[in-house]
Amino acid sequence: MYISRLLYPSLAKALQYFPAVLITGPRQSGKTTFLLQEGGKGYSYVSFDDPLERNFAISDPNGFLDRFDDKPIILDEIQYVPEILPYLKIRIDRKREQYGRWILTGSQQFQLMKNVSESLAGRIAILELLPFSWEENKQVYENNVENVIWLGGYPEPSLIQEKRDLWIRSYIQTYIERDIRQLHNVTDLRQFELFTTVCAARHGQSFNMADISRQTGISQPTVKSWAGILEASYITFFLPPYFKNFGKRLNKAPKIYFLDTALVCALTRQPSGSAALAGSMGGAFFEGWVVGETIKAFTSLGRKPDIYFWRSHDGLEVDLLIQIGTKIHPVEIKLTATPTPNHLNPLNSFKKLLGGDAAETGILVCRVKETKDLPENNLAMPWHAFPKWLRGELQSA
Repeated sequence: MYISRLLYPSLAKALQYFPAVLITGPRQSGKTTFLLQEGGKGYSYVSFDDPLERNFAISDPNGFLDRFDDKPIILDEIQYVPEILPYLKIRIDRKREQYGRWILTGSQQFQLMKNVSESLAGRIAILELLPFSWEENKQVYENNVENVIWLGGYPEPSLIQEKRDLWIRSYIQTYIERDIRQLHNVTDLRQFELFTTVCAARHGQSFNMADISRQTGISQPTVKSWAGILEASYITFFLPPYFKNFGKRLNKAPKIYFLDTALVCALTRQPSGSAALAGSMGGAFFEGWVVGETIKAFTSLGRKPDIYFWRSHDGLEVDLLIQIGTKIHPVEIKLTATPTPNHLNPLNSFKKLLGGDAAETGILVCRVKETKDLPENNLAMPWHAFPKWLRGELQSA
């Protein structure tokens, strides 16, 4: 069963205006399937996971590219053959107005993005395809938040649920033993696995490098470097704090979220989705899912997430701030089905502090059954209604 992806309109538009398009995202998020089923029909296809194709492209890049004449081509897993990018640049520059001929995919941001920016700047559009969002795959989850948390968004474990446990374990093992060893030259894989597990236990919390260093025995520079690897691999997202002074945002600790709830369930040894929500990390799992859906709403439209959190000097915190146009929308995220005035205090404080730059309506995402008005111009919104509301706001901005 193929499920259409919300990224398609953004891809179609990019192919009209750029000679090349790069689709990045985590391994196994469905990039290849998306292109072969929907976004790249009529294109020839080569995967650099194939060692024969990889060696041909490295040893004879012009001979490799000559095979395709002027046909449109998908080059899958381009991070394995960065040597070919300068030769692509030459061919693009020869026929700069030939739009949409090249589609590249890659699963790693680190060196890939450096190589792409150096070789193809101004010639390539960059899009991100993350695992399924709620809007793409909601029929599988049956409006059940426990299923959402447990199955996550990766296509295989969410669509073929009987293989979920084995698939998630294998994904983590392959990620560490293949990507981390081969692409990032991390030699102590056991230490990296410990680091990843400790980070998972801090899902939804401030990323304190000193604390993690003490807990793992890893130096702070290594913690910082390895955190960058997790982010570049689309395993985690670091949510920055909001300050009007941009410099302060760079100097204050972000909050760490794992982008897929099934991965963090496995890393924290959760026995089921219901146990995950009922346990001490239940609020973090729920909050992380909402943050993940927010990121997916932006990336499906070809945009970088413009999101933050806010913490006041007296301890009030707004879980999520979403910049849309000239307004910042404050969003509180609570697992409750019974909103109270206390849930609204951070929203009201933030709106008062920011004044006209804040959206008039604060949003409380929770487990109410339907959207309802709350005092002081706030809304209680069901968790499953939030992704559609956000996408509509982004599209209309």
